[in-house]
Amino acid sequence: MHESRDDVAVFVPGIDAPSTVACLRSLRPRGIRTIVGSESAATPGAVSRYCDEFVRLPDPTEELAAYGDALLSIARRPSVETIIPVREEDVYSLARNREAFAAAVATPWPTFETLRRVQDRCELFAAADRAGVAAPDTALLDEWDEWDRETIVKPRYSVAAPEYLGPAFDRVEVGSTAYQTPGEPPNVAACTEARGHVPLVQERIPDSREYGFFALYDRGEAVATFQHCQRRGWEYCGGPSAYRESIYLPELEADGRALLDELEWHGLAMVEFLRDPRDGRFKLMEINPRFWSSLPFTVQAGADFPFYYWQQAMGEPIPGRPTYETGLGGHLLRGELSYLHSVLTEEYPAVERPSPWTALGEVGRSLVRQPRFDYAVADDPMPFVRDGWNVLREWLGDWTADPDGVLPRTDGLERAVRDQEDTADAPGGLPAE
Repeated sequence: MHESRDDVAVFVPGIDAPSTVACLRSLRPRGIRTIVGSESAATPGAVSRYCDEFVRLPDPTEELAAYGDALLSIARRPSVETIIPVREEDVYSLARNREAFAAAVATPWPTFETLRRVQDRCELFAAADRAGVAAPDTALLDEWDEWDRETIVKPRYSVAAPEYLGPAFDRVEVGSTAYQTPGEPPNVAACTEARGHVPLVQERIPDSREYGFFALYDRGEAVATFQHCQRRGWEYCGGPSAYRESIYLPELEADGRALLDELEWHGLAMVEFLRDPRDGRFKLMEINPRFWSSLPFTVQAGADFPFYYWQQAMGEPIPGRPTYETGLGGHLLRGELSYLHSVLTEEYPAVERPSPWTALGEVGRSLVRQPRFDYAVADDPMPFVRDGWNVLREWLGDWTADPDGVLPRTDGLERAVRDQEDTADAPGGLPAE
């Protein structure tokens, strides 16, 4: 471990997803002082041995403007060199006030004009069309009339903000992705009122394997890239990543680069695709313009994106073309438990449930063959302990609230999903990564 320098620091928002801890574990051993901020002191990053300081912040889902002001106040500390976005509210706040941040810290993130083309999915799919990148059939809810098809309803916007939803942004929720049963059109007016905007309808891609193209861009040029395929989500129909494997597919690289090149991207991006079994093409789901929840696995595979981000922020060259090892696998253990729980207790339309013994065997074999874990590492065990306790506390609370009292409900895990970044669409309509 390098000696810490008090005059050089990085700020990382503390969330439930493992991306915060991955940044700390990458940067603190290099002598970079780390500051974690969150609305909750129970965030796993706060107890990492690689966290030098914890600060309390407003909850961005409830006080978005105050959260942005708090980030700017931290940026103005003399030692803070940059801020790392790990959720949509982070990058929104940073991009929206980019000029003010630029007076205090390095700003390796997009302008708000560019960010809007990603956080507004109508603009994103228009950009994909210009770039020649395939996407599922998509339309606004009040324009879709093919309700005999399998579809999902998803938010148009990835964050509730005044520029997207108007002055009532803090009184509505953009909502999550939901499966729509064929032949049963939703109530357009009620759906629009509940979400505060007209959401999107999209044809369902009948494959739960999510493909991710991850990149760091510097003013329209790719600095580093990575790919993985999600083999298991939190639910057997998909959802956030429980187990994934590093891959390299030239066609995935081509599609990911084409879209980010079209956007003249700057900063971090995870471009999410599903491969359509009907034509074999990758179909765009969305872009997450910040670090992704499976970041620890990315680093374990050899692509140290937190350090690349720091180097870019500091204006340091990244030697050569960064590479990584393919064929590796990595797990989020609570995600694996959630997956097995869903196999035992859940039923999802249009997705065949695996047998419990088959599911248990697949999980067990991969744990033995690919023993890499997002939180559980020997030299920094406390984030794993804290994360497990957070989930257990949620489960116990839900169990006591369950009128049947038979099995703990998964509401606790679902609440933990809110920081999982990462939001592609699985066949059952659950957000992924």
